[in-house]
Amino acid sequence: MILDKFYNTLLNQFSFIQITDILDILIIAYVIYKCLKFIRDTKTIQLLKGIIILVAIMQLSYFADLHAVYYVLQNAMQLGLIAILIVFQPELRRGLEHLGRRGMGRMFAFAGEYEDKTKKAIKAVVEACHNMSKSRIGALIVFEREEKLGDIINTGIDINADISSELIVNVFIPKTPLHDGAMIIRENKIASATCFLPLTQNQRLSRDLGTRHRAGIGLSEEADAVVIIVSEETGRISIAVGGEIQMNLTPEQLEKKLFDLLDVNKEEKPGKRNKFLRKERN
Repeated sequence: MILDKFYNTLLNQFSFIQITDILDILIIAYVIYKCLKFIRDTKTIQLLKGIIILVAIMQLSYFADLHAVYYVLQNAMQLGLIAILIVFQPELRRGLEHLGRRGMGRMFAFAGEYEDKTKKAIKAVVEACHNMSKSRIGALIVFEREEKLGDIINTGIDINADISSELIVNVFIPKTPLHDGAMIIRENKIASATCFLPLTQNQRLSRDLGTRHRAGIGLSEEADAVVIIVSEETGRISIAVGGEIQMNLTPEQLEKKLFDLLDVNKEEKPGKRNKFLRKERN
C-alpha cells in the first residue's frame, strides 16, 4: 500500500516535468561541471579552501560567543564579492578568454580547421622528439595554452614559422645559434626559440634532474603550459604539467598525452598512426 502511494506520487511528479525543465537542468549541470573542472585544473582550489576555513571559523566564533572575532569576520565577509573578484581576477580572466577562444570558436567552421592544425603540430613535435631521443639531442619545447607566455617569448628570438619535425630538430642541434633554451609553440606556430624559463625551487626533486628538466618544471608551476623535455644525456622524453613531471615516455605515450592535454579529439584511420615508427622499422 505504501509502495503504491509512493509510486503514484512519483509518477505525478514526473508528469509535471517538461522538456524545458530537463534542458534547464542539463545546462546548469554542465556549467557546474565546467566550473569544477576549471577550479581543479588551477590554483583556485587552494583559495577556495582558505575561504571555507574562514567561514567555518566565523560560525564557530558565533557559537562560542567570541564576539570580537565574529564581528571582524562578519564585516570582512560583507566585502566578500569584491574580494573574490580581486583575488580570482587572473582565473576569471583566463576563464573568459577560454570561453571566447574555445566555446564560441567551436560553434563555427574555424574550430575544425584549428583542431586539424593542432593534430599536425602534435605529430610533428612527437616525431621530432622521437628523432632527437635516438640521437641524444637535448630539447625543451613548450606548448602555450590558456595563460599567455608573452614575457617568456620576449626573452628569445622570434621565429614565427610553421611547425615541422625537421625544423624542430635543426633548431636543437648542438652548437647551432638557436639550440640553447626553450622553443615556444603558440597557436600551432613556432613563436620563438632560445627562450629562458624559470627554474623550479622544489627541493624534493631528484638531484639527477638537470637544468633543462628543472626549467621545464619551473614554467609548468607558474603557468598552465605543457612542457616537453628531451634529455641530452639519456635521450629520455619527459613531460611537465602543473609542476609535475612524467618521465620515460614512449612516442606513443607522448602523443596520447599531448592530445589529451591540448584537448584534441584523436580520430585516425587504421594504418596511419605513428608513421615515424613505421619509418624506423623499415
